[in-house]
Amino acid sequence: MASIVAASTVVAPAAFAAASSSVGASESTSVKAFSGLKSATLFSAKSQTLSSVQNGSRVQCMQVWNPTGNLKFETFSYMPDLSEQDISKQVDFMIREKLIPCLEFDPVGVISRTNNRSPGYYDGRYWTMWKLPMFGCNDASQVLSEIQECKKAFPQCYIRVLGFDNIKQVQIAGFLVARPSA
Repeated sequence: MASIVAASTVVAPAAFAAASSSVGASESTSVKAFSGLKSATLFSAKSQTLSSVQNGSRVQCMQVWNPTGNLKFETFSYMPDLSEQDISKQVDFMIREKLIPCLEFDPVGVISRTNNRSPGYYDGRYWTMWKLPMFGCNDASQVLSEIQECKKAFPQCYIRVLGFDNIKQVQIAGFLVARPSA
């Protein structure tokens, strides 16, 4: 009921109410109608007639990712394989950030949900750890030698390097360093 009463009342703008209070009851003023902004000031006629958006350069469509035989993993997986020098720089960064390097490997290398009867999403998430996390590691060459050992032991597996934060107890960084040999 209150909404019907509120909807039927007329609300006058504050400026009109102030002007009407200064004018006597017998006097009336004419208010010039607001003409608004001219359309030529906002948009040119040419831009209004275009049926598509233009950004000033040649428009190129994005390609759709093909999931068949084109698995993507963690950071840097969209780039060409990292060289040993690139891996070394990434590991040096992890060490400077006080992260603990850790190696993991997996023959499938992809997260999948094949058998999930639990409320959590843990199916296929964890890879097998190569040895223990490298606590006390202060040189990227130590990690590179462990990567080579893991490649020799498991040539059919994907191998990734993780950066583990032992204070927060979480994985902070991770990237793929080896794919299965064909």
